[in-house]
Amino acid sequence: MANSKLIIVEGAQGAGKTTVTDFIRHGLKYTNLYRLYGTSDSSPAGKQKAEDMYYDLIDYIKKLENKSINLLFDRTFFTEEIYCRLNFKEYKFTDVYEKLLEKFSKLDFDIYYITLYLEDTNLFTTRLQRDKKAVVDYAKFNIQSSINQQEQYLKMADEILSKYSNIKVFKVSNDTNEEELKNKIKNILDF
Repeated sequence: MANSKLIIVEGAQGAGKTTVTDFIRHGLKYTNLYRLYGTSDSSPAGKQKAEDMYYDLIDYIKKLENKSINLLFDRTFFTEEIYCRLNFKEYKFTDVYEKLLEKFSKLDFDIYYITLYLEDTNLFTTRLQRDKKAVVDYAKFNIQSSINQQEQYLKMADEILSKYSNIKVFKVSNDTNEEELKNKIKNILDF
């Protein structure tokens, strides 16, 4: 495996992805941060847009193999699959997701998949109020939605762990203070 890291940070809205990815970006040398939001087209035509976008993303990442740079993603095609599992989209994405995950697992990076979650789901209330604009922009997001997303992300982490031994899978509770969270992340990524 290459020494470069490919890090994916996923989790429900309000789980702390922005905080964690900003910390990693500034703490881990030679790291590029990408924030992906997918396509807002939830129609069946949106599936093709998402499929094209994520296959292109895998091709782009492949071009960066062996370039001595770390790649950090705040959401990717994993989110698309979660949103489809939760019926936010009018289509199913699992067939595409499974093919993308297979290609992803073969990339020449040290691959880390980090799912952030909240043990105390009441914390979503505070965090989503803080991010109120984001909640208003896409009304399907609310506290119960974040809890449902979290359940699916944790299940997905287990699925990846059981199927892909080369992907380092971590479920990280983000209920603690920021300093404890940063220490957890430092230990995982060894920086």
